This record gives sequence, structure tokens and C-alpha cells, in this order.
Amino acid sequence: MSIPIASSSLPPTSSMEIIFGRNKKEQLEPVSATVTGKIPTWLQGTLLRNGPGMHTVGDSKYNHWFDGLALLHSFSIKDGEVFYRSKYLQSDTYNANIEANKIVVSEFGTMAYPDPCKNIFSKAFSYLSHTIPDFTDNCLINIMKCGDDFYATTETNYIRKINPQTLETLEKVDYRKYVAVNLATSHPHYDEAGNVLNMGTSIVDKGRTKYVIFKIPATAPGTKKKGKSLLKHAEVFCSIPSRSLLSPSYYHSFGVTENYVIFLEQPFKLDILKMATAYVRGVSWASCMSFHREDKTYIHIIDQRTKKPVPTKFYTDPMVVFHHVNAYEEDGCVLFDVIAYEDSSLYQLFYLANLNQNFEENSRMTSVPTLKRFAVPLHVDKNAEVGSNLIKLASTRATALKEKDSHVYCQPEVLYEGLELPRINYAHNGKPYRYIFAAEVQWSPIPTKILKYDILTKSSLKWGEECCWPAEPLFVPTPGAKDEDDGVILSAIVSTHPQKLPFLLVLDAKNFTELARASVDVDMHLDLHGLFIPAADWSAEKQIPDKTQEDENSDAPITPQA
Repeated sequence: MSIPIASSSLPPTSSMEIIFGRNKKEQLEPVSATVTGKIPTWLQGTLLRNGPGMHTVGDSKYNHWFDGLALLHSFSIKDGEVFYRSKYLQSDTYNANIEANKIVVSEFGTMAYPDPCKNIFSKAFSYLSHTIPDFTDNCLINIMKCGDDFYATTETNYIRKINPQTLETLEKVDYRKYVAVNLATSHPHYDEAGNVLNMGTSIVDKGRTKYVIFKIPATAPGTKKKGKSLLKHAEVFCSIPSRSLLSPSYYHSFGVTENYVIFLEQPFKLDILKMATAYVRGVSWASCMSFHREDKTYIHIIDQRTKKPVPTKFYTDPMVVFHHVNAYEEDGCVLFDVIAYEDSSLYQLFYLANLNQNFEENSRMTSVPTLKRFAVPLHVDKNAEVGSNLIKLASTRATALKEKDSHVYCQPEVLYEGLELPRINYAHNGKPYRYIFAAEVQWSPIPTKILKYDILTKSSLKWGEECCWPAEPLFVPTPGAKDEDDGVILSAIVSTHPQKLPFLLVLDAKNFTELARASVDVDMHLDLHGLFIPAADWSAEKQIPDKTQEDENSDAPITPQA
């Protein structure tokens, strides 16, 4: 859940407060954008995004930027016109806080202490098998597509179904009713059929702590006619025992190839016993996470065909990874690319106190996000000498050194320093690919540039503009495209200049020239993640929302692309 870091000079503290501390206003009715340039005629659909938008309730304040209440927003593109709207997720957390006019539900970096008589979340602790409290449903990180349904997601066991047109909040869903997980990622993968593959952590369940990979089908008998959730048909794909019963690894994403799943058990850990007593000790759950730089990062490779881990024990140096970029198979090896940090200092930087005070000094203490490529041999030659490099690929300088006791030490190839929030052409997910679209980042979390990185030539293209902070760049392919970079880049741009409105940026993904921008006179927030829903995937009854659209058909079925 990281944010871009840019190399330009830092804005004044007032700008930091505008971006990271000030509550944003909803834009409940669609507002027409002023379009300059020309939007490609084929680009029809809705960019749907999610991120924190409210950090104070009454006189109470959240401690961490990632704690803020979820604010959904969307850009709907139709025949060269763009309409914008935004709405706070009406989660139980949001409603409880607003009703009390203060923060009464704890977030990961902020422990709340509501009046005992009003505490609807009072059953926080019981036996060891239930040491994890009832977490928040403030789903502020991403949007997940599941069949015809869309869900706002976070990293707890709760997700919230939403209407992607009206941004209305629908039912609350608890993963635990279908899969035994206390935590789950907000970065699932989708196969070509639309099936969802995700991971979660099951903490001290029946005496075991494990990482659970589960699959949600894109379709199931009777679900469409009866309106039943596909989550009822979720199945556990594989379970990986945690190396520690009471200190499981934190992870934000994972990787997949056509035949394998890649999971990094990194030494950024949750202390379950500390979490169980955090409330009574007056500390946040985030304070119960720590980076163990003396430990290793263990690389688990799971065969999707056998649903079992590859027996060889792979590991690398200690690191913290929030985002996997992509992975694929080549000549008996799994290659995977990640954005890696030397430690967990990035999370500390996003405490609001650090963002608004001594920011430049604090940001320079954060390790640089680095694009690293790892290569893992799927079949280890038993006769290979100890210390020999098992990777023979000409395409990478990454190595895998054979050690005693069937262990393999993997050393990455460093591809690029200073990028985050990576996206790719998703048609190449799990397959060989060439291009990464990301936010260029260096020594502060001020995103001022969008980057296209060419893995083959090691070259890059960039877009940037003064006083503009771009969100995660999302690639949308041209219909029928053959080239991997044939399409456009969409990014929601927040402005720190009082005379410059926020806008949706449309770039030509090949040459990174600006095709168009759609400016909107609204209070737009810096978001985290999201997806694009092509208009062709909306049913005839549900067109892209515009000024005249009414909400009476808001629950009609849709079939957006993953």
C-alpha cells in the first residue's frame, strides 16, 4: 500500500496538508469535465478508483494516512465526454464514526476508544484462537471484480459490495464465512476466464497459522438467477504453514505465472500476542508490526497443477515488498519482478505527523523502492556443486546459488531504482512481458512523474508537470491491439496549485505524449488503486452514467472486464 515518491523539490507544508490531511468533499452527482485535446473514440468506459479521503471526524484525527475513510470516485468516458463523481464508502465504520462525530472504530494505525456503552465492536479478544479483533470494514485500498459484482477491498477479512455506476455501498461480506482467513490482500489475480485468485492469512486456526491461497469462480450454477454470491463457491487452493505460529509475515500482494504462484514470506511480521493486547496497552495494531533485518525472505513457489509447494527451499536477503509487478516461466525457471525496499520505513513515513512536519528530513530516511528481478530454478540438479549458479538464462543476471541441505540462495538483478505503484498490460499477466507503467519515485512520497520502463532496452519515458501529483497509472489496451503498449495510460492528477484544477490524464502508452485531459472543478483526493470497466462490458440496460441518468436501474447486472 505504498505511494509514489518523486525527485522534484518538495511542496510547502500547506500543500502536504491539502493532499494528506484535509477531508475531501463528495461529488454525489456526476459533473461534466472540461476536455482539452482529443480522447480516442474507442475509449469508452469508467475508471473506478479508491483511496483515503477523510482523516478527521469531529475533533478526532487518524494517525496514519492509510487509516483514512474510503472515498470512491470515478471518471466515466463516453463519446469524448467525461463525467466525474465521488462518494464515501458507507461502511459500518464510516456510519459509526459519523453518528458519534468522532473516531470510534480502530484502524491499523489508530486505536479508537469509544464510550463503553456504545462500543459495537467490544468483542475484541477472547481465546488464543480469536486473538485478532473484529477489524474494520473501511475498504479503502482497491476495487475487486468478482463475476458481475464489484467490491471495495482492504486488507482485513471484510469487503464491501458496491454499485460501480452510482458508487452506492451495498452489502458487507466477511471472507471468514467462506474461507478461514483473518487478513486478505487487496491485489487478487484474474485468469482469462475471470476466476479470482487471492491470498489471506489464517491466524492460530486449530493451532496453526498459515497462508491460504483461495479461488473464487467467475460463474457458478444458479448464482445469476438467484442473485447469490460467488464467494459461496470459493475453495482453498493451497495452504502454506507460517514459519512462526505467532509472528506471521505481512504481505500486500503475490505473483502468478501460468502454472505457479509466487509468495514471499518476508521478515516484516505481525506480533499476534502484542496485537491481542494492543487495545488495553493503548497502542495501535501497526505498532505490533516490525521488520526483522536479521531474518531471511523465503520464496515459496506453488505449483497450480498439483496445488503443492515446490519442495526446494528458496530464500533471499531481508526485504519488504508491497507490490509484485509480474512473473513468468522461461526455460525451467520462474522469473518474477517486485518493487523491493531495504526495510519497513515507508510505512512509518505515512504517519500524518511525519507527512506534515519535518517531511523532507523524514522522507530521506526512507529506503528507495527498487525494481528487482528474481530467477528461481524449478528443477535443481542434485549433482550441481555447492555454490554453483543454477540460472543459465541469457535474459537475466539474477542468480540462484546452490547451498547445502537443498537450500537455494537467490540474488536479484536490479533493473531500476525509484518507481512504485506498477501496472502492466494485464493481458501479459503471468506471461513474458516488456513494459512497466509506474510512478517514478525517489526520496519523498510526492508523485510528480509517470514512468514507462522498457525491460528489454532498460530505457524509460516520463510524463510530469509542475504542481501535479499523478495517481497509479492504469493501462487500457486499444481494441484488437497486437503490440503490448498499444493503448492509453489513465491517471487521476491532483493539483497543488490553487489555479489548476485536478484532471484525468490520457497518455498515448507508446510514446507517452498527452492525448487529452479532462479537468473537473471538484475536491479530488489522491487515491491508491482501481480498475477500468470498458463500456462494451456494461449491459444495454446500464449505460455509462451521465448528468441525466437516474438511479432506478442501479442494481441491473453488469459484466465488466477484469
